Amino acid sequence: MSKKKTRIRKSIARRFKITKTGKVLRRSSFARHLRSKKGKSRLRRLKKIKVFKGKTAKKIKKLLGK
Repeated sequence: MSKKKTRIRKSIARRFKITKTGKVLRRSSFARHLRSKKGKSRLRRLKKIKVFKGKTAKKIKKLLGK
């Protein structure tokens, strides 16, 4: 019988953060390169940290062991 893996998923742990109240936070995509053609307001919007909701947030919490 194989051992059960108890470590958290490192790739997910780097991308998401879970707050004390249980919210799942993520960074925006499309903000890394080719920034010159994007507007200033769009870039400001992309800087903000987003909150995951619904089933996806539950899945991420489960994968992180919360």
